[in-house]
Amino acid sequence: MRGDGRYPAIADYALIGDCHSAALVSRAGSIDWCCMPRFDSGSVFGRLLDWDRGGYCSVTPIGTDVHSTRRYLDGTLVLETTFASDAAEARLIDCFTMRQGGAYDPYGQILRVLEGVRGRMAFDLRVNPRFDYGEVRPWIRRHRHGIHSAVGGNDALVVAGDVSLRPADDHDLVGRVEVRPGRRSRLSIHYAKPETLETDPERLSASELDRRLNEAIEWWERWSSKARLAGPNGPGAIHSAIVLKALTNASTGAIVAAPTTSLPEALGGERNWDYRSSWIRDSVFAVRALAQLGCHAEADGFRRFIERSAAGSAADLRVMYGPGGERRLTELELTNLHGYRGARPVRIGNAAAEQIQLDCYGHLLDLAWRWRELGHSPDDDYWRFVVDLVETAARRWTEPDHGIWETRGRPQHFVHSKAMCWVALDRGIRLAEDAGRPVPQRRWRSVRRQIRDAILDRGYDGRKGTFVRAFGSRGVDGSLLLLPSLGFVGDDDDRMVRTVDAVRHQLAAGGLYVRYRARDGLEGTEGAFLVVSFWLAECLARQGRWGEARETFDAACATANDVGLFAEQYDTQTKSMLGNFPQGLTHLSHIAAACALADGDGSPKNG
Repeated sequence: MRGDGRYPAIADYALIGDCHSAALVSRAGSIDWCCMPRFDSGSVFGRLLDWDRGGYCSVTPIGTDVHSTRRYLDGTLVLETTFASDAAEARLIDCFTMRQGGAYDPYGQILRVLEGVRGRMAFDLRVNPRFDYGEVRPWIRRHRHGIHSAVGGNDALVVAGDVSLRPADDHDLVGRVEVRPGRRSRLSIHYAKPETLETDPERLSASELDRRLNEAIEWWERWSSKARLAGPNGPGAIHSAIVLKALTNASTGAIVAAPTTSLPEALGGERNWDYRSSWIRDSVFAVRALAQLGCHAEADGFRRFIERSAAGSAADLRVMYGPGGERRLTELELTNLHGYRGARPVRIGNAAAEQIQLDCYGHLLDLAWRWRELGHSPDDDYWRFVVDLVETAARRWTEPDHGIWETRGRPQHFVHSKAMCWVALDRGIRLAEDAGRPVPQRRWRSVRRQIRDAILDRGYDGRKGTFVRAFGSRGVDGSLLLLPSLGFVGDDDDRMVRTVDAVRHQLAAGGLYVRYRARDGLEGTEGAFLVVSFWLAECLARQGRWGEARETFDAACATANDVGLFAEQYDTQTKSMLGNFPQGLTHLSHIAAACALADGDGSPKNG
């Protein structure tokens, strides 16, 4: 990527989180992005979006011959970075601390542990907080027991541990530590409210910090042990499940699309968005993917989140919500930040929350049906919400909308949106029959038939024998690959086979695939959209085209970084990641494709 060379590539970052907050840690050991106490809070470290003003927390080995490798501890989101030279070696272990009961009362703590392996290695430490997206340089205060606090506005951090830090100026902390084999040094960064720091913060002993590290490891191991997928793709799929779990707000059930904002989808132009919200579409896909691995609790958590957030009324449904259910996601442009490698504008909030996206009704009805298939019956209150969703889809399916991709041009009659309205009617009919609930069956069946007829008449190109992106369009769209999974058409239906081949031909981009080739009201050109490649791999596998499926799957998997994280998009020319990171939609489609391929190698899906 062109631009300011001080910024690491997006692929250089790894994720840590506690199902409330998240942080990105660079290969060099610097936390360059962290929002606390919640995913969508203002950043406390934001160097990712402004190298000079954003703030960071770095642990830097002293010496020029030091190289690093890193990995996640098996089954966890605990990151281990190993720094090594000819003379010495040390490990840096990074995590958010976790505990039982943390869904409603989390520690809100980042823990960084340095551990000597061989020889002696020295490190420079810097803690440079900047609150509210770099707007606030905090006041540094010293408390008893070597504890410091950083206070500004309505945010505060407590910086402690058994490392010696000192103020570098009024706003930063610095220190130096040396580790040798078997010895540890610990740095704790705890989020707090400023008003709680009128008295000295509690001192946590080294043994307590070690206990919390072990507790975090055990928490993630316990959760990930529920996920099952045998075969060669199993470990990668389970790792993607861990990422999706990390993007889930434990207290509400919301699943954010990504933990970042304004990482560019294209260099230059305006394709820089805030993804720290919970999209209905992405979240339903996520709970479906997790369920394929045997993780079902998240489905009910998100179902209840949407019911609450929509106030039980389909008329009040939004396409996305804040992690706490917030409806007002006003999009603002921050002029004080330089942007990742100069990519502007930097945005918080997302105006797409105001869009019409008819696919939401189908997604929620499909979620309700899958929940029923697991043996759960909707209570009267939830059933009223289900009926309201079906009736709204039946009434609105003839309207144009902005579609699954949230295009910012004029609304269109997107085929995927119409198909999702068909899903809403179809799943509503099935639910009513299965649960013995009285509904206007004849009218619902009539509307379901009307939607299907309209798609086959206006959303299908009879000359080419393929489905098309929108009524009146001639091109295809990556979202058409979802039609078999919706039950709208069979995997082996000739129309779908031809549509899959058209996607491979029309949307190809250097071994990967874009989501469409059409004007969408925005400047710039996107990279390859990774979810389309995984959807294509899934379709090919379901059609029994195993070799083509494996080739497509492997090409998409090759875009992951060294710790198995995917971005939203990929530039096939520069071999670099684009868009917000890590991207939940990519990870969940990776799981679905891996499960489809497991059928081909004869592996049982759940071990």
